[in-house]
Amino acid sequence: IQSAIRRVPKAQRAGMEWLIKHMPHEDLKTVSSRFLLDNCDLAYKTRKKYTWGASVPDSIFFEYVLPFASLNERRENWRKDFYYRFSSVTKSAASAYEAAAILNNKMFEMVGVKYSTKRPKADQAPYESMEAGLASCTGLSILLIDACRSIGVPARFVGTPMWYNNAGNHSWVEVWDDGWHYTGAAEPTADELNNVWFSGLASRAVEGHPKYGIYAATWAKSGLHFPMDWMPEVRDYNAVDVTQSYIQNIDDSLVPIRIRALDSSGKRKPVTVVVTGEDDFSFEGTSKSEACDLNDHLTLMLPRGKDFTIKTDDDQRKISIEKEEIVDLKILD
Repeated sequence: IQSAIRRVPKAQRAGMEWLIKHMPHEDLKTVSSRFLLDNCDLAYKTRKKYTWGASVPDSIFFEYVLPFASLNERRENWRKDFYYRFSSVTKSAASAYEAAAILNNKMFEMVGVKYSTKRPKADQAPYESMEAGLASCTGLSILLIDACRSIGVPARFVGTPMWYNNAGNHSWVEVWDDGWHYTGAAEPTADELNNVWFSGLASRAVEGHPKYGIYAATWAKSGLHFPMDWMPEVRDYNAVDVTQSYIQNIDDSLVPIRIRALDSSGKRKPVTVVVTGEDDFSFEGTSKSEACDLNDHLTLMLPRGKDFTIKTDDDQRKISIEKEEIVDLKILD
């Protein structure tokens, strides 16, 4: 570590000093000076190369571009490789926002990784996910964050230990372009950020709550720890509470109804779903497949106290809207 401080170029010294001061304690004992020098040098070079680099404040650069990891994932030397992998596909981007959207659209096919609950473990590092070809929302987020950082786009890991309705945890990514923007890793919405399937769930998060809040990981000292669902006893990684950015006004007269179409083995299938109801209500949509997050369902906000019919070609359910629920429809094999 002392060797890295002595050998770092003067122009990179502030970044190296920040990195060493704020990196997790275990990294101080395990990472080499060569690793730190290479990581720092590449981060500074990409900052100069891309047009958006000049607009990134030092504080954001230090905190969300320089770090070589987000949380407890295995430490890997990804920065140079990822720069060469992804700089070509983002060369047309005019902003960090646009570059992040391009990466989310293209990179997962490039590296052969997709969402699956059958991934080896939750907190996979990038090359662990690439070797498996599968990753959870956590592993996918880590992969997208590191890809963003490799081309100078500030990015951070965000998640909630539990949705308000106890449906499970979730992780996603925020990128900085004159403010923070959010996106689901491997869940692109054309060229847009801030457009995600979980906005309704996130809107009911509870600020300051260790279980139902939304937190962003940081290496800066914050007074909060990031609640890692996969290692709940570990409190070594810092966080900031970003719940307020996601909370929205809730219309209590509307109830979220989530629809799944399941085959005989219980797997989700994408089929056409038609919903009809009072006052000539009619809706047609497509149910989600196993490629989607476990909590990503075809969702409608329906008025409390009304009756509706939900049907596919194979099944039909009639429901009276009282409280939020998941409606399962059977699909014939």
